[in-house]
Amino acid sequence: MAAEDGHTGKEIIAIRRADGESRTLAASLPRLVLEARRIAANVIHGLHGRRRAGSGENFWQYRRFVSGEPSQNVDWRRSARDDHLYVRELEWEASHTVWIWPDRSPSMAFASKTARESKLERTLIVAFALAELLVSGGERVGVPGLMAPTASRSVIDKMAQAMLHDDAGRPSLPPSFVPSALAEIIVLSDFWSPISEITATLAGLSGAGAHGTLVQVVDPAEESFPYSGRIEFVEPEGAGVITAGRAESWAQDYTARLALHRDQIRAETSRLDWLFTTHATDRSAAELLLFLHAGMQVSKSGARSSTIKAGPAA
Repeated sequence: MAAEDGHTGKEIIAIRRADGESRTLAASLPRLVLEARRIAANVIHGLHGRRRAGSGENFWQYRRFVSGEPSQNVDWRRSARDDHLYVRELEWEASHTVWIWPDRSPSMAFASKTARESKLERTLIVAFALAELLVSGGERVGVPGLMAPTASRSVIDKMAQAMLHDDAGRPSLPPSFVPSALAEIIVLSDFWSPISEITATLAGLSGAGAHGTLVQVVDPAEESFPYSGRIEFVEPEGAGVITAGRAESWAQDYTARLALHRDQIRAETSRLDWLFTTHATDRSAAELLLFLHAGMQVSKSGARSSTIKAGPAA
């Protein structure tokens, strides 16, 4: 009984520690926002925005008038400069919505000694930077259950403020909602939820025809299981405490179960024509950002492939 009481006490301490780290996120947000903007600026510098002809207000280019077009399309001022007729084309404005879900549950606060930052910090940096990148390209970005889609240039500030004022529970997976068929959904999580919950979430999100990407954000220690000797493992979301007398003897079984879990997720995303990748926090955040942007460009072209990977993937 004493041992059980001890384990319960340690579990409570660990949960409070994780919760405390989440609460101190408010102090870290300015740094995370600056890092996200820096990464987004570097990526945007090498990319072209959404520039296509269509109905809109912003001038894009002149093109030659084509016989059979309505004569009111002719820009007579430009045409007066030479012997050809020209049409003034406007930039296409039919943006679509991208929903970004950053997992802010207690398990995301974990960070080992080899990690650049916690899983939560990395997830928020990537979520903020991706939102900035998408808005700069003319898209709308929303956070399920937290922020309505917006194309505001201050999208990062809106996301950060919404999170700071969010006093609801912080589930690992996005809440149930019905995205439009043309929407794109990005879920950034460690995906340590039971496969049944992940499958149910995917079914709900893809029911209307939306597509998306699941990114499993993990700490390097969660990939390699570098533990040995007597170790107590505490699950910060209430699942309990497990003590290993010789932790190194668990490594093989842990690796096998991790691979199985990922295979199950990958099978479901493949079936629904979604993407799945893993990202360790000792890798570059810009690497993941470029992957996500490329994946959405592929999605628009109608040539998705769930075999695309970024960073170490099982």
